[in-house]
This record gives sequence, C-alpha cells and structure tokens, in this order.
Amino acid sequence: MVGVSLSQGLPAQHQRIGLDTNVFIYFLEDHPRYGAWCASLFDLVERGQNAAVTSTVTLLELLVQPYRDHKEELAQKIYALTSTYPKIEWVPLTMNLADRAAELRARYRLSTPDAIQLATAIGHKAVRFYGNDRGLRRVKEVECILVEDLI
Repeated sequence: MVGVSLSQGLPAQHQRIGLDTNVFIYFLEDHPRYGAWCASLFDLVERGQNAAVTSTVTLLELLVQPYRDHKEELAQKIYALTSTYPKIEWVPLTMNLADRAAELRARYRLSTPDAIQLATAIGHKAVRFYGNDRGLRRVKEVECILVEDLI
C-alpha cells in the first residue's frame, strides 16, 4: 500500500454511510489490500464522526463461513463484535425494505443481498454506500464507493 492515502474516499464528517458485508469482512480479516483502509473507515464510525447503517443480512453473511467450518467460537466472536460495535445501526428486513430492494434489484440487476443493503442505506438516509461489487456503479439513488477504486 505504498503511496496510498488511507483517507482517500473516506466520508466527510457527520455523513451517514451505508456498509456492505464485504467492508466488514475486509476489516475483520485484516485483508492484505483493503484491511487498513476499512479499519480507517470503522475508526471514524467508532469515534462517532460518521453514523453507519447496515442490514441484518450483513450478520447472516458474516456468520456463514464460521458455521460452515464448524467454528462456533469464531461465530460467537463475530456476533459479539458486530452487535456491540458503536454507531452502527443494524436494520432488519421489513416489508417496505423488501419492496424497495426488489425495485433496485430489477432496475440494476443486483444480487438480492446487494439490493437489500442498498435499500437499507437509501431508506435510512445514507449519503454514501461502501461496498466492492462492480454492479454498484450502476446505482443512482445513493453515491456508491467501491473500495477497490480507492486502493
């Protein structure tokens, strides 16, 4: 990461942001390319400079691999960390969000999880949405920032 600024692409202070599952994964696993930048983003959230929103679908996606690998202790650690991390609002899937997600999925040909994440961010007034799926580039309703474009 020589020459890459960890502040590149970070939100302005007090901007509400949406977070996709892959941003959590990069942070939790200290991804070799994206981990440090995602840690900078989560640091802003933890310090209260930015409020964040994500769907409870994030937790579902984070727990799949530990359960698949029969690593119950790791699953418990992930659950504990994510459920207590400050300044992150965890939003359950409601009928209204499902409807909005279906619209977004149809319009932009997104995966169901991505559509749910975006509907959550948009519905909860996020100014930016951070993820790493190229399909997000087509979305117009919220500014989508791809981590790969920043590093």
